[in-house]
Amino acid sequence: MRRGELLRAMILSPFFIAVQFLTCLPVPSAHDVNDRHVGYSVLFYPLVGLIIGAVLAALHALLDGAPVMLTAAILLVTWIFITGGLHLDGLADSADAWVGGLGDRERTLAIMKDPCCGPMGVVALVAVLLLKFAALTALFTTGAWIALLIAPLLARTALPALFVTTPYVRANGLGSAIAAHLPRGAAIAVVGVVLIATPLLTGLHNVWLLVGGTFVFFALRAMMTKRIGGTTGDTAGALVEILETSTLLIAALS
Repeated sequence: MRRGELLRAMILSPFFIAVQFLTCLPVPSAHDVNDRHVGYSVLFYPLVGLIIGAVLAALHALLDGAPVMLTAAILLVTWIFITGGLHLDGLADSADAWVGGLGDRERTLAIMKDPCCGPMGVVALVAVLLLKFAALTALFTTGAWIALLIAPLLARTALPALFVTTPYVRANGLGSAIAAHLPRGAAIAVVGVVLIATPLLTGLHNVWLLVGGTFVFFALRAMMTKRIGGTTGDTAGALVEILETSTLLIAALS
């Protein structure tokens, strides 16, 4: 394989897949996509999270001088638009399934596949969006905008960590391709680099965001494994939303 073809197959195609899946940002379409590309794309999830954070930080800079609550509202709506509400959908499905499943694995998985949003899903969405808005307002009041970069970065770094450490419980779909083809060693290295580099580049005081995020990650992972024996795409999406919210809250309260 020529060097250019190797670069496209192992870097560009997985990167474009990651951007297309996690965001609505315009990128060239990946060609000749296979399951291996899908698995490798997870290695670029943290980079996509950083891109999302950079877009939000740039918008915050453009809105400098605008009322704080208005800035927070615009950024939150933009955040939802950039991601297409992908992880919010997973959060709503997971909330409905956890309550409606009544502790039963098969019932929980069945409810999670239902496209309708139940009352607990609505409550979870309102709660997360309200907490994000309040945290953003507090952060912008104190000028601690760096959390805009860290929250989406850490939340999407949690995804390769989740897929490396947790079984995927559905037989087919995107998650099964990821579980089968994600290079475990490279994924662990990517997660390690992000966890080490983030406090070094943004300030050692932000290590508390990593500590809090790690606690939330393992708590949610324990809930997943206890209830359904692993993870699904919906629970992975819920993990992203809850980690983003937790990171913003910790940053606002610290």
